[in-house]
Parts: sequence; C-alpha cells; structure tokens
Amino acid sequence: MDKQNVHMNPPHPGTNLTGPPGHIGYPGPQAGYAVPPPGYASPGPVGFPVQHQPVTGHPGAPTQVPWMPAPLPPLNCPPGLEYLTQIDQLLIHQQIELLEVLIGFETNNKYEIKNSLGQRIYFAAEDTDCCTRNCCGPSRPFTMRILDNMGREVITLERPLRCTSCCFPCCLQEIEIQAPPGVPVGYVTQTWHPCLPKFTIQNERREDVLRISGPCVICSCCADIDFEVKSLDDKYVVGKISKHWTGLIKELFTDVDNFGIQFPLDLDVKMKAVMLGACFLIVWP
Repeated sequence: MDKQNVHMNPPHPGTNLTGPPGHIGYPGPQAGYAVPPPGYASPGPVGFPVQHQPVTGHPGAPTQVPWMPAPLPPLNCPPGLEYLTQIDQLLIHQQIELLEVLIGFETNNKYEIKNSLGQRIYFAAEDTDCCTRNCCGPSRPFTMRILDNMGREVITLERPLRCTSCCFPCCLQEIEIQAPPGVPVGYVTQTWHPCLPKFTIQNERREDVLRISGPCVICSCCADIDFEVKSLDDKYVVGKISKHWTGLIKELFTDVDNFGIQFPLDLDVKMKAVMLGACFLIVWP
C-alpha cells in the first residue's frame, strides 16, 4: 500500500500558548450572532482575489498594498469577520499625517490592519471632531470605523469619555466592539489597579472571558511593550498585544505607532474582533 506524505504546517512562531492537555483556556467558536440592523449592506460574493478589487473607499490608504484574498465565510460568522478565521496574528500600522508632524495639529488617526504576510485585511479610520481631538488629546472619546476591501464598515469601536487616572476607579476606560455596526459582540473594560494596567475582555452579555495585564512602567525605550492576554485565573497565556518600537526618529518626532496582536487560530472570531478593539484602547496614542 502506498503511503501518502502528509504535510503539516508548523505553528506560527509568534504565538506561544501554554496550558495542560485538554485545557484550551479561551472560548472556542460560538454558535449564532445577533441579526444585523436594517439597512446594513451584507458582504458581496466571495471566492475571487480581493487584491484586484477597488480600494478607493479608503481616503489616504495606499493602493499598492495587496489585499488578503476573501475566504469563504463559515456558518454563524458575523459578516466581514471571515478574514479573521484564518489568521492568528494581526499587524496594525498607523499612517503618518504630515499636518501633525509639521505643526502638531491632531488629525483623525488612520491605520492599516494586515496579516503576517503583509496583506491588508482592514482599514481603520478614526471619526472624531476637531475640537475633541485637539482639546482632549489621548484621553479623548472616539469612534473607530473599520472597513473591508470594498469600503464597507464591518466593525465599529466606540470609546466614551472616561478617566485615565488610577485615582478615580469609578470611571475607568472602556470600549465597545460592534460587528456589524450596531450589534455589540464584546467589551473591554479597565480593571482598577494601583500600579499595573489591567483590562477585562467581556462577551456581548458582559460576561468576563479573558484578562489583559501590562507592565508596571509603560515606556517603549528601544523595546516593545507587551500586554499578555490570559485566562480568567491568570494561569495560562493565550495571546499578546504589543506596541512595537518604531525607531528613534519616529518615536521622537511623531506619534505614529505600530501594534501587533497574537491569538490562537481557533479562538472564537468575535473574540478576535474584541482583541482588535482592546488594542486600540490600551495602547491608544
């Protein structure tokens, strides 16, 4: 009998998960999602290369970066999140705004969200008025609209105006993740701690799912800043959110940042979207 050679892809080197046999430490795929609100445009047909589709819906987005091919959407997957089913890592690159560099005028932040191959998955654009951006600074409330390859909004992040000081534990940071827009799939809330930045990832029912903990001193001096994503009992690391060191010149003269997110490949797709929202909350410039 002929033996068939089976090729196994090695695990991604950036994901380091720990845990005893049989213990996953994170929520697996969940069945069902809320029905999108009336008027929401569902994603178009899939199965053809996305990099050949128009990308004119993203103001300021460079067009030379290839798009990730659209996978077939699995059952019970919110529209637009099918891209997240095939990846275990996200790279987020902030675009340089010339007006901010020259005169310090705060503009709406824009980001490219890519996979580990450098293919663009989404384009994120902040939607905040001029007064709020320049008066509230990094503590400002914001709406982040995350668009797919055709310019359709598939994820919305809503961050209200909250306190950033540990001296006010009753009004700490929070962000709501909607996918599609108008349908909450999860929340990220700051947990009070006198020294460490701590956050809790919740599902759409406000039930705690995962925890995030960061270093005592958040200073990216020639090194990345890592926030570990752990199980609720803090025993098992299931992912990581990182703020990458961008180089001395960019760090000194701009507020442009690069981020990375790592999570298990089989993590529930809605929790992957929530971790994307967590990145914009905890490492917001």
